[in-house]
Amino acid sequence: MGKITTSAKRTIIEDFAKEIRERRMQTAKPSVSVINFRDDRLGGTERPIYQVPIDILRFRKDNGRIASDVLDYETNKGILRETDDVAQEILKGFLKEKDPEKTADLRKSMMHAGQQEPAIITCDGFLINGNRRKMVMEDLHREHLDNQDYAYMKVVILPGEGEEGGPPTLVEIEKLENRYQLQSDGKSEYYGFDRALSIKRKVSIGLSLEEQLRDDPRYAGMTTADIEKEVRECERKFLEPLACVDKYLKQFRREGQYRTISSGMSDPEGRWQAFIDYSNTYNRHFRNPKRLIELGIEEDEIGEIEEAAFDIIRLRHLPDLPKVHVIMRDLPNFCRTKEGKKEIKKIAKEVEPVLPRDQCFDPQGNPLSADAVDMKWAANNREAIIYHTKKASQCHETLKEKETPIELLDAAYKKLTHENMDVTAIAVADYKKAMRLAAQIQREAKNIETQIYHQDKDYKRLVQEKG
Repeated sequence: MGKITTSAKRTIIEDFAKEIRERRMQTAKPSVSVINFRDDRLGGTERPIYQVPIDILRFRKDNGRIASDVLDYETNKGILRETDDVAQEILKGFLKEKDPEKTADLRKSMMHAGQQEPAIITCDGFLINGNRRKMVMEDLHREHLDNQDYAYMKVVILPGEGEEGGPPTLVEIEKLENRYQLQSDGKSEYYGFDRALSIKRKVSIGLSLEEQLRDDPRYAGMTTADIEKEVRECERKFLEPLACVDKYLKQFRREGQYRTISSGMSDPEGRWQAFIDYSNTYNRHFRNPKRLIELGIEEDEIGEIEEAAFDIIRLRHLPDLPKVHVIMRDLPNFCRTKEGKKEIKKIAKEVEPVLPRDQCFDPQGNPLSADAVDMKWAANNREAIIYHTKKASQCHETLKEKETPIELLDAAYKKLTHENMDVTAIAVADYKKAMRLAAQIQREAKNIETQIYHQDKDYKRLVQEKG
């Protein structure tokens, strides 16, 4: 399918739009709102606030908060059709599982003070902002049938066909969601993993990462250079770890099964942080030719090391070792000795990524859940993964114990006089950084020289006093 352009309009379901028009009611106090849509805020455009029965409002599946759940479901079970009541219940279930603590706070707030801000919907009733509020209000309405406050939501309705400006484009909808849901304004922000998937989806329909950031007041007034820096940081925090997730899922034949990574903020078993740390390790060390030379790692060994890293992440719990995300940070150190690297590579050689087919079904012949498969896989491979990771860690600790100050000084000198230390190869953009580092090295070298001088002086004085 070709890339959707910025001019693509969202298809309006006319039956739904007609029902919204017929059943909406004008509210009072306040009766209008200026929303962050198109140039409304710039021009102070006021849009009316309506009351709409919650039963004709619908969740959107393209909601960044539940991006991982929707992608996982559609990969493994089939397309979720937003017009279908069953799909709506599934989407509601996904929302309930996300950050239940903040949902509980929202419930208390709505019980105490009601709905404070209007939600934003398309003209046919799909929520762009306000999905969690609808979820909470539906539950409250079931519990308090006599309270009509929970039967209606205050909403601002985006234009439809024949209205000023016309229906929003797909990109405009993504912009609107971005403005309301990804800003630090005290609302529940997306869990990092879901935000990564949401950012990726927005890019895929034509809303660049730079546009997503410029739409956020936190980055208002930034120079082009500053924005470029923030774009790079966003890639590092979200898109690069997500690329590692996709490689991980491919290794274990689980393409698209994003719920096996994490179900949300409240998931204590989540692997997202481990992928952030592995991504940083990969980009800082395994993609850096000079760093590979220092570590003694050949390019053709990176594949095996990465395969082992993903095995460790999948196992998740390694007794008597640091948390998995910390192991991902230490992975280059574990591979710094020949023995340590050999142990890490043994994990890739000994661990099978996929269970034998007969172990993937229960006694009745039904396929096991992903969690059940993980438990069996862990039982088969736990011993080997833990044993080799511990051995690699011990090799690193042994090396640290051997590194005396004089050995460290000798190693530092060798690096500074290495044949690759050719200053003409430094990129122009790195001149300032290189000069700063050189100055810091010079100051630290002088400091060490001074300390050694005083140590030698004190030693000679002691010798004279004893003589």
